[in-house]
Amino acid sequence: MLNRRGGIECDFTVTRVEEELFSIVTGTAFGNHDLSWIRRHAPHDGSVRCADVTARWACFALWGPRAREILAPLTHQELDFAYMHMRELTVGDTPVRALRVTFVGELGWELYCPTEYGASLWRTLWQAGQAHGLVAGGYRAIDSLRLEKGYRVWAADITPEETPYEAGLGFCVRKEGGFIGAPALGVGAGEKPGEHAQPHKRLRCLVLDDPRSVALGNEPVRVAEEIVGRVTSGGYGYTVERSIAYADLPAEVEVGAAVEVDIFGQWISGTVASEPLFDPRGERVRA
Repeated sequence: MLNRRGGIECDFTVTRVEEELFSIVTGTAFGNHDLSWIRRHAPHDGSVRCADVTARWACFALWGPRAREILAPLTHQELDFAYMHMRELTVGDTPVRALRVTFVGELGWELYCPTEYGASLWRTLWQAGQAHGLVAGGYRAIDSLRLEKGYRVWAADITPEETPYEAGLGFCVRKEGGFIGAPALGVGAGEKPGEHAQPHKRLRCLVLDDPRSVALGNEPVRVAEEIVGRVTSGGYGYTVERSIAYADLPAEVEVGAAVEVDIFGQWISGTVASEPLFDPRGERVRA
């Protein structure tokens, strides 16, 4: 969801559960912000009703190359539904809403169940996964994996100040328009290309030459000894074994350009890399 300047106000997943029932999942810290934004811009004629049902649902994300091997024996339903689809399953004795989505770039599901079933679902998944090497991963693990995959984080990589084109998310923009911010982006019938359609800056993936130097955010970035941007988020990619940083840079700084990032007072050299660094064709998430 965008503001009238074309800036990104909300970044979430919308699942169509029924004909006129939708489930929206957003980042942990942004629920109140996103709910408020939706309510302020929803029709006031009663045709749209928004309710915060966070407390009613527990969620476990089962991700990884063996996710199907773990989940399949636990349900009688087929797991043949595609990426970015949802199906209601029974996992063990637990009713589950299974979303084929990922924030780590691997095969898997987000499994939602009524809160009272949460402990039971955890035990079922945990016991079934032991033979497959299942481990419990925290958010730092997720953050490392999403950096390798190039998934953006709202309030860091993308904010109300950045447009989808600046953020490398132009593929999400509906060219027919009809949404808040469309005129600013120059999309829709009768619209002329807006100033934001050709961005002056872009979010770029940087790979640092020293894998031990890790950017955390807000570090200056320079090109040809001139500071041209800042790091939005960074970390170490354990799969690609590289230090990764995302940064807003002038649009003319292309893939392959040499950069330097100030890490604790030292300028560390690096390169603007083509993204995503991991599974660029997206074959694993669609496996």
